[in-house]
Amino acid sequence: MQKLNWRRIVLKVGSALIAPDQDGCRSRYLLTIAQFIVHCRARGIEVILVSSGSVAAGSHLFPSEKPRSVVMKKAMAAAGQTEMMAMWDRFFDFPSAQLLLTHGDLRDRERYQSIRETVFTLLEHGVLPIINENDAVTTDDLKVGDNDNLSAMVAAAADADALMIFSDVDGLYDKNPNLHDDAILLPEIKSIDDSIYAMAGCATSAVGTGGMKTKIEAAEKATSHGIATYIINGFKEETFTRLLAGENPGSVFLPYEKPMQDSIHWMTHTANEQGEVVVEGSFDDSLEGEDGCLRGDEIREVHGEFAVGDTILVRSEDGTRLAKATANYSSCLLNFIADNEQSEFSEKMQDSIGPIISEKDIALLEKS
Repeated sequence: MQKLNWRRIVLKVGSALIAPDQDGCRSRYLLTIAQFIVHCRARGIEVILVSSGSVAAGSHLFPSEKPRSVVMKKAMAAAGQTEMMAMWDRFFDFPSAQLLLTHGDLRDRERYQSIRETVFTLLEHGVLPIINENDAVTTDDLKVGDNDNLSAMVAAAADADALMIFSDVDGLYDKNPNLHDDAILLPEIKSIDDSIYAMAGCATSAVGTGGMKTKIEAAEKATSHGIATYIINGFKEETFTRLLAGENPGSVFLPYEKPMQDSIHWMTHTANEQGEVVVEGSFDDSLEGEDGCLRGDEIREVHGEFAVGDTILVRSEDGTRLAKATANYSSCLLNFIADNEQSEFSEKMQDSIGPIISEKDIALLEKS
């Protein structure tokens, strides 16, 4: 590991580290992480903190009966967020800033760019960004759902060099170490495929929402953007000593040698498709002409409701996911074209409206 080459890193801290006993924030593990942040900043490394734990931090302020309603958890998040921010802030002699995000903020290109600008401005002025999902207001439609994947989206938005996910295990094992004594820690993972996902077990923490699977998903998002991703044990002090010494204390997922372009990465890993367009064939042939686009007469079906500028999924008639793309026209108009493909009026319309999708706004899923 070449720590001296780190320019900017994202640290993801889970709920079990924030509120290990689920009765408010505790400094038991956070103090060591805070010291690591201070040491990194002293070496000229910019740090962004993605901190879970608002629900766990605020849970002790509400009745303990279970199961708790969604509304109750939102109230816990609202109360716990201030407690969590106060905890972090008291560790530092430099300013920090709170950013609460939903997936709706990240999947909207304009808001995504706004988040980038805010984070860059905070870092430029020596302010530590502390980011969490806005659990107090988010809905199912707007949820990221876990802060492992949120941290990867943040790392990509911030053009980070490394993402460090602090867990309650030492890293990725070839099998569940809680069940198998002969489980072997994998110090370096060069690529992520089905065999890597097969090694992921369920969540071992009673506090957090993510298990090893979400951490691998986060690593896949981050490494495709050229970001080295570490899964490491945040409960051990030696973890941070070894990181500062240039050692790998856990598992590192190596970044792509040729990372995706930012816009393609955003479309592939951050933007949710708002609808589907079904095309005949493999779709690649549509991109080989001079126009490099998808035309109306190539559409077979349109599903869902979407507007101009929304991200849509392009799939084949057999269900294969071919690409994600930005729609140049609404689902209403595309449905009309698909339903009236053979009409003279539709043919004239197809010639006049231009490409349904342009090549510059496409992320081919199989190739990416």
